[in-house]
Amino acid sequence: MIKAGIIGSTGYAGGELARLLLQRDDVEIKWYGSKSYVDQKYASIYQNMFEIVGDSCMDDNIEALAQMVDVIFTATPQGFLASVLSEQILSRTKVIDLSADYRIQDVNVYEEWYKIPHKSPQYIKEAVYGIPELNRDKIKKARLIANPGCYPTCSELTIYPLVKEGLINPDTIIIDAKSGTSGAGRGAKTDNLYCEVNENIKAYGVGVHRHTPEIEEQLSYGAGKPVTISFTPHLVPMNRGILITAYASLSSQVSYEEVKSVYDKYYGSEFFIRVLDKDVTPQTKWVEGSNFVDVNFKIDPRTNRIVMMGAMDNLVKGAAGQAVQNMNILFGLEENKGLKLIPVFP
Repeated sequence: MIKAGIIGSTGYAGGELARLLLQRDDVEIKWYGSKSYVDQKYASIYQNMFEIVGDSCMDDNIEALAQMVDVIFTATPQGFLASVLSEQILSRTKVIDLSADYRIQDVNVYEEWYKIPHKSPQYIKEAVYGIPELNRDKIKKARLIANPGCYPTCSELTIYPLVKEGLINPDTIIIDAKSGTSGAGRGAKTDNLYCEVNENIKAYGVGVHRHTPEIEEQLSYGAGKPVTISFTPHLVPMNRGILITAYASLSSQVSYEEVKSVYDKYYGSEFFIRVLDKDVTPQTKWVEGSNFVDVNFKIDPRTNRIVMMGAMDNLVKGAAGQAVQNMNILFGLEENKGLKLIPVFP
């Protein structure tokens, strides 16, 4: 039995973690952490947990939690884990962090984009970037996993194979991204009110979105050189889901079969990455509620560009589902255990 604790359990990602873990008979959630709802019944905050979870929310005392569990999930704002992580905690338990505190290897880049000082940069080099399809072997031996962001997960999995194999010019990558409103978190914000979001679509964080350096860093590893991208996210009026449409110039003339063979090389044996049939474009509805990522591409010979497309659920593969996938790897379990979720449709 794996004993788990969730810090930040009342946010959208934390609630999704609870939903996924509560379905399993090999995991026991020992701690529902929440800074805002200490001593309140968890099921009073998420009524879908009524008569399923009887526990009350606890505080964010991660040091006490580390003595009780085998793994801690921190679904918290940037800066929290970096301010409390210690060798004592890491020597007692595994930590899977859903914030950005350990995703970016250059602390100066982190501080520039997130506008906060990093309180424990000594752990950045140790943290393993938690996309299993790219870092599976490193994840197996990790104490600290930096669970990737939602936009980066979808962008990187959609683009990485072609960057790695040199089929595209990485300096020409443009990413147009769209996300449901849950990607902005559960906090009350005017921009996320129903009347602001409904029947509306808008770009935001244009040129300055904080996921930009994370995507650039991971694609740079694939390209073997620094990569700079243009990244523009959009907010769309749906609860969950991410759609990525990325554009890049081809390095040489290629056929559909040649590009398809590259995707199959990287993802042919991956359970959670589905390379769709020719001319089928990914849709968020096809992955909703699941840990799947649907990808595909279209060659545009007129412009010598390729259009790369990806869709996933931002709360599952983009957050909680990938965190559980990483937990499975850490404890030597079947990677898709508890995650064989058929997408919700319609």
